[in-house]
Amino acid sequence: MPKRIEMPGFIKPQLATLKTKAPQGGQWLHEIKYDGYRVQVHLNRGRKKVFIRNGLDWTKRFTEIAGALAISGEAIVDGEVVVVHEGRTNFSELQAELAAGRQGRLVYYAFDLLWRNGDLRKLPQIDRKQLLLDLLGENDVELPVLYSEHLTGDRQEMFEHAAKLNWEGIVSKRADAPYKSERGEA
Repeated sequence: MPKRIEMPGFIKPQLATLKTKAPQGGQWLHEIKYDGYRVQVHLNRGRKKVFIRNGLDWTKRFTEIAGALAISGEAIVDGEVVVVHEGRTNFSELQAELAAGRQGRLVYYAFDLLWRNGDLRKLPQIDRKQLLLDLLGENDVELPVLYSEHLTGDRQEMFEHAAKLNWEGIVSKRADAPYKSERGEA
């Protein structure tokens, strides 16, 4: 019988490199850039932990988000917790909600799946996103958790769409790239 691989603790996040123009070509996925807290949700056979970008455990601040992720087995979901105010994410509104101990306006945009009963970080980004979409759908996950949609192809169209919605910008990710815990160009 193969040895079971232990689920890791906090995984240092993969970070984007700021650019003045989005990359061109069909090998890129373009997502909305959210203005919130980067959050990893760890689901381990009914136990749930929520970590922010620097590895601090904020499970108590995000109990409603963790509760919405009623998933059996093991999973590590990467995403961003936000508050949407007047049609866009608003960091100061998010901070005010957290300071008041409220969670009702918090939304978690899930954009990557790092672990699902085993390590997925070596898989291409596009495959991890599909596995995440499948996982959320198969488990009927609903608000306050949302799947972070992406577009392929014309980066300018995505950028203009983000600008019309008054969003922060876009994040472009190589569709074939593995997950690397560092700031990178992919």
